[in-house]
Amino acid sequence: MPTIVATHEVKDTDHWLASPKREEVFGPLGVTNIRTFVDPQNRNRVAVLMDVADMDAVMKFMETPAAAEAMEYDGVLPETMVMHIEA
Repeated sequence: MPTIVATHEVKDTDHWLASPKREEVFGPLGVTNIRTFVDPQNRNRVAVLMDVADMDAVMKFMETPAAAEAMEYDGVLPETMVMHIEA
């Protein structure tokens, strides 16, 4: 099960941290151990670390309108997203 880290910027860090959307959308895909991080130098730069059971399912999901809606709800700036997959 690979671990991934996704970094991106958000509009409102406190809202993003409190949001239930990560668990709601990734939980059914078998994603576990979701952890959040905030850049202490720029609070609008954040990261999420998670263990992914099915990478193909997660990548397909990221291209759906539901993923776009979840990112919009969380205030994620999708153009800033970078994903790192455990090697």
